[in-house]
Amino acid sequence: MLLSLIIPCFNEEDVLKLFMERTSAVVKTIREKFGAETEYIFVDDGSSDTTLRILRDFHAENEAVHYISFSRNFGKEAAMYAGLKASAGDYTAIMDADLQDPPELLIQMMEILSENRADCAAARRMDRKGEPVIRSWFARRFYSIVNRSKDPDLVEGVRDYRMMNRQMVNAVLSISEYNRFSKGIFAWVGFRTEWIPYEHADRAAGKTKWSFRSLLHYGIDGLIGYTVKPLEIAAWLGLIFFGLSMIGILFIIVRKLAFGDPVAGWPSLVCIILFCSGIQLFCTGIIGEYLAKVYLEVKNRPVYIVQETDQMLQKL
Repeated sequence: MLLSLIIPCFNEEDVLKLFMERTSAVVKTIREKFGAETEYIFVDDGSSDTTLRILRDFHAENEAVHYISFSRNFGKEAAMYAGLKASAGDYTAIMDADLQDPPELLIQMMEILSENRADCAAARRMDRKGEPVIRSWFARRFYSIVNRSKDPDLVEGVRDYRMMNRQMVNAVLSISEYNRFSKGIFAWVGFRTEWIPYEHADRAAGKTKWSFRSLLHYGIDGLIGYTVKPLEIAAWLGLIFFGLSMIGILFIIVRKLAFGDPVAGWPSLVCIILFCSGIQLFCTGIIGEYLAKVYLEVKNRPVYIVQETDQMLQKL
């Protein structure tokens, strides 16, 4: 039995050794308890620090450690996809290198899958302690909008940290779209999932790569990539304002016929025009986002480009 452990990395030089030290003990327990060997698949997402050099050293010290290095930063979604394609395990787990995903949960995940209680065991954050209020509000609004769609619901607080059996991994890999939103893909392919609640932990070392701006951009990409609900919202807004305009026209006609005075108040008219124009631009922007995704998809560019792997070094 083989467990493939996928670890996306972007400028993680400060935490990688701590990660290996803590994870090694968990891997040893998995080997003793389940008789499963573990392969590490680190995916260097175009790091500019010494991350790649450290991964080379890991591979030189341990043949179970493999790495893939991108030619530039393609994003975490591309890194997870590359790791899934390279994995060969009966079970495959995805986790971050910053130790905010407790490695000890791998043992519980392995128990769930080995007992055939589910096809996927996934970590779910139960609270948002220590997170800025604005970020929490936007996160809740994201799940609220997504889960109003006809697609499978996304569980709030879900993480990329999970372990899947080979059948589910193959199903995920069958979706080779360029604009990837893995949380949505995991939900869309279905299969039985058992959620493991856990408390959020701080990074073991280093700085987070996720600013509010990058998280907001990621949320918009996920929303556009997973559901057409924003288009439905734009359509309903158009219908509502069409109805309001008809009511306004009837009001003006009745007022003119009944009182015979001209309609006064150009400031209010300007405000209405600006407001309606803003709504139109907002709806046009939503349509533009979907068109941009279609544009990128039809280009058929690769999701990522590999510059170096440990297999290439072995051939040299």
